[in-house]
Amino acid sequence: MNPFVLLILLSSLGLGTTLTFASSHWLLAWMGLEINTLAIIPLMAQHHHPRAVEATTKYFLTQATAAAMILFAGTTNAWVTGTWEMANMSNPLASTMLITALALKIGLAPMHLWMPEVLQGLDLTTGLILSTWQKLAPLTLILQTAQDVSPALLTALGLLSTLVGGWGGLNQTQLRKILAYSSIAHMGWMIIILQYTPQLTLLALLTYIFMTSAAFLTFKTYTATKISTLATAWSKNPALSATTALVLLSLAGLPPLTGFMPKWLILQELTKQDLPMIATVMALAALLGLYFYLRLCYSMTLTISPNINNSTTPWRTSTTQTSFSLALLTMAALALLPVTPAILVLTT
Repeated sequence: MNPFVLLILLSSLGLGTTLTFASSHWLLAWMGLEINTLAIIPLMAQHHHPRAVEATTKYFLTQATAAAMILFAGTTNAWVTGTWEMANMSNPLASTMLITALALKIGLAPMHLWMPEVLQGLDLTTGLILSTWQKLAPLTLILQTAQDVSPALLTALGLLSTLVGGWGGLNQTQLRKILAYSSIAHMGWMIIILQYTPQLTLLALLTYIFMTSAAFLTFKTYTATKISTLATAWSKNPALSATTALVLLSLAGLPPLTGFMPKWLILQELTKQDLPMIATVMALAALLGLYFYLRLCYSMTLTISPNINNSTTPWRTSTTQTSFSLALLTMAALALLPVTPAILVLTT
């Protein structure tokens, strides 16, 4: 892609998200989301592969449907209340329609079915943008309107997303689909605590971005898209292979890694809110995710790729490229748990 075109598209991505961040008017927020969607469409289809074009078409139709629902919800609320302000979402029908549309935009269950299929058709770099940056604007709108939405609806979306994200990733062999179901599960953790402590939602989002970015960049370094291709990773770059296993365990939420922090604090807050059953179900759902992350670690560190006499030997070509951003994100995904007390002081 032409560098000037790429610069324009990435600038439009930033502009759309910033416009949604800064808006208190539903029409402006909708315009920001549309600019965001239109900017990422060419990035998704840039390789002209049939799978990429199919994924782009699915993404466009899904996002167009969600944007139409957001506009309809804003119009309905303006019709009833006489204002387009986000702070005044007093109409239950409009607020329910709005949260459903935003859930469709970020891939919350049961509106999640597009997410694994779209991510599977993209390259890892665009998949990283879709899994991280594209979540920011809709989550901002959810944060701003959560107080007007039924708590039972948010709890149901969070619980269902965590369960679906865990169950869906169990039988996958494609890394991008596994990361898609991981994204669905992490979104569930963020949504379920939103009505009680929005600061924890932001903390979970930040740690999720660190961990997922590290995982995507690692797979890009290995040029790996399937579990079977991870079997040769240890011989290409042993140090990176060891840190990748730790990043995956951090995504699963195991101590003493960074990923344990948001899960621990969310379960603690749910227990404080007198919701022990929901906290128990969330903790058990996290075990489902732990299984497929451990499966990836097992494939990467404890197996050797099967080969026949006339096959190529990929482990002879070692990976020598370095990445400062990958090193930085890996450290953030592994070593931020000791700063939990400082984060708690800042967020309370």
